[in-house]
Amino acid sequence: MDGTKRSAITVGAAVKIVQKEHQRTGELTEGIVEKILTKSPNHPHGIKVRLQSGEVGRVKEIL
Repeated sequence: MDGTKRSAITVGAAVKIVQKEHQRTGELTEGIVEKILTKSPNHPHGIKVRLQSGEVGRVKEIL
């Protein structure tokens, strides 16, 4: 599942995100959602979240 719809993402979900500095390479970081940062119901580049590890990025894949 992709991460463009806010309703599909819940706190505690396992996701893969792309961080701002890795957008060109497309390097994904896996983690657990701590907080959903995007307020709108959807976003074409992915919903922005903070992982429990503290990393912030846009969801590319919901595991």
